Amino acid sequence: MTERPMSSPTETRPLELRSLPGPFTALVLGASGTIGSAFVNTLSQMPSCARVVGLHRSSSPAIDLEREETLRDAAHRLADQGPFQLILDATGALTIDGVGPEKSLSQCKPQSLAKSFAINAVGRALVLKHFSQLLPKHGRSLFGVLSARVGSIEDNRLGGWYGYRASKAAGNMILQNAAIEIHRTKPEVVFAALQPGTVDSPLSAQFNKGHPLTSPRDAAEGLLMALDRLHAKGSAWFIDFRGEEIPW
Repeated sequence: MTERPMSSPTETRPLELRSLPGPFTALVLGASGTIGSAFVNTLSQMPSCARVVGLHRSSSPAIDLEREETLRDAAHRLADQGPFQLILDATGALTIDGVGPEKSLSQCKPQSLAKSFAINAVGRALVLKHFSQLLPKHGRSLFGVLSARVGSIEDNRLGGWYGYRASKAAGNMILQNAAIEIHRTKPEVVFAALQPGTVDSPLSAQFNKGHPLTSPRDAAEGLLMALDRLHAKGSAWFIDFRGEEIPW
């Protein structure tokens, strides 16, 4: 048997999700991305996390948001490993086919808009459809999905980014609908749309100028701690990595 070494008084204790009955099992979708991999790394170091499973396009099983059968099959294959007390959906797309967000109406193209919705909205619905079944039937559990502040209709003051803003707002509505429905049979599940801040990553580097950056680790840790403090309320939350609520 391998024993965990005792921490000295000067060592920083690892993060813990104190609201979940330990040991708990976690599932991260989009685990190969910047924030998804930070979630996996953070959870892997939690003493109370018995196992963390990460899924992405190249994992086994693999998932592809534009191919529902991959989501259905992955959820089916993981059923015997569940239930999962923590599920994190870190999937999504900012750049579509190598092109960044539209800055004006003149740049909007039907194909790009449709693909943004296919990934950020339809993909979210399919993730919730198949993977919410892996939540425990009884007891507290957490289901967090990556969102974005630009998906807030009320907070929109600059305009632009048509496809990304609209698809993220649609994804938020889908989460809200799912939270209301699932709460009827699983009232202790906490659902939350999570805004990680402006994360320092290669994918978003060209859009980060002038914004204070958050490291992937700090974003993941902040979101997990914020999610841990929420209570189940029969609908979804929309919060940032500091735990502050964002208007829908």
